[in-house]
Amino acid sequence: MGGLHRRKKRTVATIYGFGGLRSIEDHQALLETVAIETMALENSIARNNTVTRMILAGAKLIELGDLATRIVAIEATLGPQRRSDEDSVFPTEGVG
Repeated sequence: MGGLHRRKKRTVATIYGFGGLRSIEDHQALLETVAIETMALENSIARNNTVTRMILAGAKLIELGDLATRIVAIEATLGPQRRSDEDSVFPTEGVG
């Protein structure tokens, strides 16, 4: 049964161009695929609720992508910052 599951997983991943959910871009690509498939369904309250949730999820992904871009730009400007033990959530025990 496990072999069948793996083959089905590989087939579906190939059909939809799905490579995993390890990045914001991966999530956006899957959300776009789901949106296209959902919009092809007959109009219903359930479909409209799903579309609304996809819009919210997409907005959150855009927000996270923008924040990630801004953080990279800030870090590039400031350079690597060394955190002091005072800033650490778990300061080194026995030091001091």
